Amino acid sequence: MRRTLRTLLTLWLVLTCATLARAETIVFENVNVVPMDRERVIPRTTVIVTDGTIASIGIRAKLPAGTRVVDGKGAWLMPGLADMHNHVTSRDDLALLLANGVTTMLNMGEATNAFAGRTRIAVNRGEVPGPYIFTAFVIDSDPQYGHFVVGTADEARAIVRLAKTNGYSFIKVYTNLSADAFAALAAEAKAQGIAIAGHNVKAVGLAKQFAAGQAMVAHVEEFFYGFFPEPPADDQQAPPDDRRIVDAIALVKAHGAFVTSDLFNYRTIAAQFGKPEVVKAYLAAPEARYLSPADRIDWARSGYQKKAVDLSRRVAFEARFVKAMADAGVPLITGGDAPSIPGQVPGFALHDEIDAMLAAGLTPFQALSAATRTPGEFIAKTVPGAAKFGVVAPGHRADLVLTADNPLENPSALRSPMGVMTAGRWYDAAALKAMLDGVVERRVIP
Repeated sequence: MRRTLRTLLTLWLVLTCATLARAETIVFENVNVVPMDRERVIPRTTVIVTDGTIASIGIRAKLPAGTRVVDGKGAWLMPGLADMHNHVTSRDDLALLLANGVTTMLNMGEATNAFAGRTRIAVNRGEVPGPYIFTAFVIDSDPQYGHFVVGTADEARAIVRLAKTNGYSFIKVYTNLSADAFAALAAEAKAQGIAIAGHNVKAVGLAKQFAAGQAMVAHVEEFFYGFFPEPPADDQQAPPDDRRIVDAIALVKAHGAFVTSDLFNYRTIAAQFGKPEVVKAYLAAPEARYLSPADRIDWARSGYQKKAVDLSRRVAFEARFVKAMADAGVPLITGGDAPSIPGQVPGFALHDEIDAMLAAGLTPFQALSAATRTPGEFIAKTVPGAAKFGVVAPGHRADLVLTADNPLENPSALRSPMGVMTAGRWYDAAALKAMLDGVVERRVIP
C-alpha cells in the first residue's frame, strides 16, 4: 500500500513538473500581498502565476530552471484596477489604462466594430497590451444622442440576440428608450443570458428597471432622474432630501444591483458648465498630453461650457450618497466617462475617482474594493463563464499591480506602479514608462 502511494505521489510530481515546464510561470517573491478579499495584508510571501492564473500564495515550490522571478523586495502586490465605465476604443488609450494599473475595463457604448471584435479578442488573448475588455451595446429609442435606435419590441428583441452574437457582455439602456422596448429587452436579455446595465430610462424608472433585472446603474446621478422626487420648478438643480438616501439604498440592496461611482466624472462636468476657461485648464493639464488630437478637439468644442448651470449642491449630495451607500454595503464599482468628458484622461481618471471617493469619506479599503473586488463580483454575477478576478487568490486571473507603499494606507502609490501584470505578462516600471512615452510620441502631429 505504501509503495503504491509512493508510486502515485511520484507520478503526480512528475506530471506536475512537466506541466510547469510547459506552462509559462512567473514567481513573485518577497511581496506583501494585499488580496482585497478582506482588509488585510499577507506579509513577505510568494505568489506563483502560471499561464496568467494565480497558482498559489505562500507556497515555495521547486520550479524548472529559468523560471522568471520578480523580487518584490518588500513591495505590495494587489489586484489590478477595474475601470467599469469608459469609452476607450484605441490601442493608445488601452496603453494609458494599463500603465495606470488598470487591468479590466468595460466599454459602455459606441465602440467601433473593430474594437468590439478584433481588438477586444486580441487584447483578451494577450496578443495586444491592454486591460481585459468587456463591452456594452448601447440602445435608445431617440436618435438625438447618436446611439443605436430601436422603435419596437421586435427590434429590441432582435438587437439583444445580435449583440450577444457579436461578443457584447451587456446591453446598455439609454435615457429615451421606450417602455415597450425596455420590457422586450429585459425579457430577451434574461432568455439569452446577457445582463442589462445603463441609465435611468425616463419612461420606466429605476425601481421598475431593477425589478425587470437591470444589474447595474451606470452613473450615481441617474438616481436624480429616476428615483428621487423632481426638484421644485423654481430651483431645478436643488439636491434631493438626504432623508431619501435610505430609501434609495434599500431599493438597490433589495435587487442586488450594482452602482457605478462616478464622483469625479460628475464633479468634472459640474466644474465646466458655462466656463470655457476650465476646459482650457483641462487641456493644459500634464495628463492632457496623452490625449488624441480628435479628443482634444472634442474637449475644446464641448457643449458643457456653453451654458451656465450650478450643480455644486448636487455634487455635494452625491458625495454624501456614495458614502452612505458604501457604509450600507451597496456594491459600488468605479468608472467615469473617459475620454468622452473633458477633464477625464483614460487611466488617470480612475485614480481621480478613487481620490474623490476618499474625499467623500470612504476608507481606502472601501474605495479600492470598488476598483478591484466588487467589479470582479459584478462580472461573476452577470457574465456567464467569465474568469474570476478582483482579488489575489488561487484560480483568479493574475491581474496584479506592484506598489512601493501599502495602498491601504497610501492609495496614491497606485499612481506610480512598480509593475503591472495582465494576460500572463509582466510589465515593469520601465516598460510602463515606455508605453506612456510611446503614446506621447504618437500624439505629436508631424
